[in-house]
This record gives sequence, structure tokens and C-alpha cells, in this order.
Amino acid sequence: MERRDLTAMYPMLSVEEAREHVLAGLVPLEAESVPILSALGRVLARDVIAGYDIPPHANTAMDGYALRSVDTAGASEESPVRLRVIAELPAGYVAEKPVVPGTTIRIMTGAAIPPGADAVARFESVRLDGDYIEIAGPVPIGKEVRCAGEDVKQGALVLKQGRRLRPQDIGMLASIGESEVEVTRRPRVGVLATGDELVSIDAPLAPGKIRNTNGYSNAAQVLKYGGEPVPLGIASDSDEEITKRIRSGIEQGVDLLVVSGGVSVGDFDMVKKVLAREGEIDFWRVRMKPGKPLAFGHITIEGRKLPVLGMPGNPVSAMVSFEMFARPMILALLGASDVEHRTVSAVLADTISSKDDRRHFVRVLLEEDERGYVAYLTGDQGSGILTSMVEADGLAIIPEEWRNAEPGVHVQVILLGDTL
Repeated sequence: MERRDLTAMYPMLSVEEAREHVLAGLVPLEAESVPILSALGRVLARDVIAGYDIPPHANTAMDGYALRSVDTAGASEESPVRLRVIAELPAGYVAEKPVVPGTTIRIMTGAAIPPGADAVARFESVRLDGDYIEIAGPVPIGKEVRCAGEDVKQGALVLKQGRRLRPQDIGMLASIGESEVEVTRRPRVGVLATGDELVSIDAPLAPGKIRNTNGYSNAAQVLKYGGEPVPLGIASDSDEEITKRIRSGIEQGVDLLVVSGGVSVGDFDMVKKVLAREGEIDFWRVRMKPGKPLAFGHITIEGRKLPVLGMPGNPVSAMVSFEMFARPMILALLGASDVEHRTVSAVLADTISSKDDRRHFVRVLLEEDERGYVAYLTGDQGSGILTSMVEADGLAIIPEEWRNAEPGVHVQVILLGDTL
């Protein structure tokens, strides 16, 4: 197919239009139950509801003396109240006797408030005198008392479906007695690199050859965003080899195929041709830099449409394309509640020139000063300069309508360090 035919058939889309296409029709995968420690970083497949109050009983927030607030009314330095200590209560136990008028129980942090008591006086606020304490001021009701259900009420929504679980969430699951939790199955993502110039990571580097960088960086991105990478190796620039590798991924039950290389306009860019023959192409170009040549389509197998994302072969282009399109696809398959990147506003420190109407994603290093975040270019921004990604904290977004971005302007920066 000639270039002019491709251009006519597949007009260039905006980033937003392309994202709508790749996300259309994606639904969360099935759920599975896993132990809570295995659920770290996974996406909840159902709401988690508390089966009981947390804490389950009123307890003390401090070491001190459990007492009746009314017994301390009118206490002062000149006329302190004396209360008899009738017991000592460590955490993990309950009082064997109640607090009655004129008495108190020595209590340790976390211990259940004894019957009859409604406040706690800190150790340092009282004077010990044998079996008695003296209190030189009123202790209000509820002082240093953590009420039952203060953290979580029985029946409350604790963690919402679609949430990606963090360490604190695992702790919350443990606190409500959930030893296992339902999470969405990890999407299996086939990762294929194409090109006659590519060799495996441990092969001799012969003249004219380069290492298969994308196979590893893209697989690492799959892992980062919660998927399970299925390495499909390297395919040469031939219809037969690319078809064979893609079919291998299908046989291995992948939920998504990401392919780097073979989507430009050269004579040896075969991925588009294979995708058109084996399935259908949805779109082919996106108004962005890097990453303009990006093919998306589907291969239908046994009634199921398998999404295929064909990305450019240059390592930076492949990684940026993955961030903008494969990442939200993986998150959609996981059922994540939010597929958007976290961004910050930053002051641009360098001049950036734009020669066309594409949105630029510029690799920047972020520092902070009195202006807030300041974004510095990470050096040469060529799509083959992987060090520009290695040094980057984020991608500064230069809108399509800007022809020049001057130092001092504010830009939005996609944070690359974020898990999601």
C-alpha cells in the first residue's frame, strides 16, 4: 500500500481521539482471590466493607489512669482530687472490676476502657501518692479515649472497587480480618519487537546490528502498570515472521499485543500490512512527537477481538507511545478507577521549538526552588536517545498550538516515577 493511500485512509488523530479508540470496548478482566500480601499493587475487583467497628472497643490513646470525669470536677492546684488506684490494665486485657466513684485504674496505651470510666488522665498530669493519685484539674469526658468505630464503622465502605492497593491498604484489610481479597486478573501483554537490525541481549553485536532494547523497556512498563509481560522475542521484517510471532502470542492467551517497529511508511514496515491482513486497522497516525506513526487495530480470534498496538521502533518513541496508549489500556483491563497520569505544573527552564502542529512530550528533569517545580531538558531530545528517558523525571507537555515554549512559561509535566 502506497503512502498516499495510507494517508487518505487513516487521517492523523489527536492524542485524545487516539486514546478514545484504544480504550473503546475494553472491559475489566475476571476477578481472582489472592492472599492480601500478594494483592499489593493489584486492583480491587469488588468493594471491601467492614464487618465490624475499628477499633472494636473504646481504648486509651495514652498511658495513664482511667477514671470518671465527674470525680475530677472542681479539682485544682489548691484542692486536688484524690482517687484510689484499684488495678493495673495492660493492652490486650479487659478490666476485672469497674471504675466506681473515688477510684481509678492504671491503664496502658491501647487497653480497653474499663466499665464505669469515661476519661483518661495522662501519667505526667497526676501525682502518685502510694495507692492514690492526685489530680490538680478537671479531666473532661472522652479525654484520651479512642471510641469504638473511631477509625471505621461496621458496614462502612473501606476500599472501593478499582483501587490499586498500597501498603496501607493491605494493613486495613488485615485490620478487618480479610486474609484474602478479590483482585482483577493481571492482563497478559504480548511484547514483540520487529526489525532485521535487532539481536537478542546476549547475542554478538555484529556490524549493522543493535540490541533489542524495546523488548525489555516495554516489558518493564507492562510490569510497572500491573500487567504480566509475555515476551515474544524479535521478528524480522517479513510478513511470515511477524505473523508467526503474533500467532504465538495469541496461542499463549495474551489479552493485548504491543509491537514496536514496523508501523512507519518504509518498504520494510510490515506490521501494518500483517494487521490489515489478519484483522483490521483502526487508525495509523497520531498528532504527537515522539510517536507519530502508531497503528492500532484488532485481530479477531474465536469471536474475541484482540487489541494490537503497533508502536514506533525508536526506543524513546516506543516508551512514550506505551505511556500514552498501552498504559491506559492495561489499567482499563485491570478495572482501575483512574487511568490518567499524575501531573504537576512546572516552570520551563529551556527554550523548546516546535516545527509542526503535533503535541510534544519533552523529557525533563524536575527541581524545586522558590518558583515551585522547574523543568530542565534532559539533553538531546532525539527519539533514539534513550538517555533522555533515563535522566527524566517526567514528560513536559508542549501543546500543539505552541510554536515556541520560552523559559518561564508554565507547562504540565507527566510524572514518570508514579506507579500508576
